[in-house]
Amino acid sequence: MTANQEQVRTAPIDRVKPRRIKFEFGEPTPMVRHFANNDLVFSHLIATLSMSFPVGEELFIRSVRRYSDQIADPVLRQQIRGFIGQEMSHGQEHRRLNDKLVEIGYSTRTVDTILKGVERLEGWLPKRGPLAMTAAAEHFTAVLAERILSSQEVQDMAHDPEVKNLLMWHALEEVEHKAVAFDVYKAVGGREWSRIMTMVTMFGVAFPLIAAATLVSVVQDPKGRNPVRIARGTVATLRGPLFKGMTPLLLRYMKPGFHPSDIDNEALLEYWRAELFGTEGTLVDHLT
Repeated sequence: MTANQEQVRTAPIDRVKPRRIKFEFGEPTPMVRHFANNDLVFSHLIATLSMSFPVGEELFIRSVRRYSDQIADPVLRQQIRGFIGQEMSHGQEHRRLNDKLVEIGYSTRTVDTILKGVERLEGWLPKRGPLAMTAAAEHFTAVLAERILSSQEVQDMAHDPEVKNLLMWHALEEVEHKAVAFDVYKAVGGREWSRIMTMVTMFGVAFPLIAAATLVSVVQDPKGRNPVRIARGTVATLRGPLFKGMTPLLLRYMKPGFHPSDIDNEALLEYWRAELFGTEGTLVDHLT
């Protein structure tokens, strides 16, 4: 058994399960422009992330599917199918949210420009480059998702009820499939140094691009012409419950020998599966 194979630790076969679901944004409660914590900067950040998700999810799906026929482990093959199904649903529902965001005044232009660049870059990357990017991005979204699921304060920041429903569902499934791309990367011989350097690059390039796209979106807002308000909102967002203390959690990915299952989320998953999709689950009526 190789060192790479030793780090492939697939979750139980039924853990990654796609759910057919639909959200109705703006119904019955009209969606306001600053829908997240009634805050200018935080609302534009959530909007920017949402606008990046559909194309990002497609990249993640391509990068994993490209290697699916090389995976011998039947459990991991089933996990891949679940991962693809979940990511397809995420892209679909975020497109629905993005349509509503455009309707209430948000612009997709900056994010679209950045994503076109990312799609061009994909063709220039080394063979396993997109898969390494996906594994790194999945760690970021899993850390973000864990924070959402474990903090009532963060959940309360999503003032719009349907946006909150979307974020809770998305967060649950991000934690459920957090190790799939990582395990595929290891199973097909992905190098440890490349995995770590990809996350270093994400810190140096991807995160600043998200920040820049958010800032451009903010200044296009009629209420975003006040530099003092923007500065205060930015500081409040970075020091708020969603991002405060997150950097050390992200940096765990750079530790040699790291595996996503080193972070035990099982109790959190059990709780939110029951809360959202149990017999009396709050999102059962959203299933189709």
